[in-house]
Amino acid sequence: MEFLSQVAAVAWKDLRVEFRSREILYTMTFFAAMVLLIFSFAFVTREGVVLPDVIPGILWVAVAFSGTLGLSRAFDRERESDTMRGLLLAPCSRTAIFLGKAIGIATFILIVEIVVVPMTAVLFGAPLFDHAVPLVLILILATIGYSVVGSVFAAMLLRTRSRDVLLPVVLYPILVPLLIAGTKATAALLEGAGDPTAVADLDAAYFWIKFLAVYDMIFIATALWTFESLVIE
Repeated sequence: MEFLSQVAAVAWKDLRVEFRSREILYTMTFFAAMVLLIFSFAFVTREGVVLPDVIPGILWVAVAFSGTLGLSRAFDRERESDTMRGLLLAPCSRTAIFLGKAIGIATFILIVEIVVVPMTAVLFGAPLFDHAVPLVLILILATIGYSVVGSVFAAMLLRTRSRDVLLPVVLYPILVPLLIAGTKATAALLEGAGDPTAVADLDAAYFWIKFLAVYDMIFIATALWTFESLVIE
């Protein structure tokens, strides 16, 4: 119970600071919305029909890029106020600090997705909510993996001068399998969109959902093992 209270305290600290300023949420949401809006004009045929094959990729590009903005800014706060040093000196587990930070980042990304997914459905006419349960599983699992991996690398680069440039460079190669899985799973749910006789490929969707679950387990274990040594260095 003490460990869980420590995790909750770190997460609540980040959420309380953000809900007072809403700086990260506004930035992430605005950026993701602009990406979707621009692509909604770019991928339209002369007949005014949106190309359905590009919808999953556009959705996950918006989530990935906005998530990077959130990661960078969330850890910049720790550097500017030197609160990371205070957290490391506090009488609590380093694992609790990591999990609290990851939960905070995951919450920001999920809030953005709550806005981005309906916006994608409206702008592109995508039947994303026809299979709500697998869609929610995809979003949650992908968000967990993104926040875990992102928190590790953002903390590692906290003292680096070029962290804003280096973070995407080191982060995206690790996230490529996650983003591919999220895109493939979403595409499977949209299989045959616009064709009333076609049905979604739920078997493929659940295959990629299982892939995301395995990805999360591997990187959660790796992150818990390496986080302390990375932040101390």
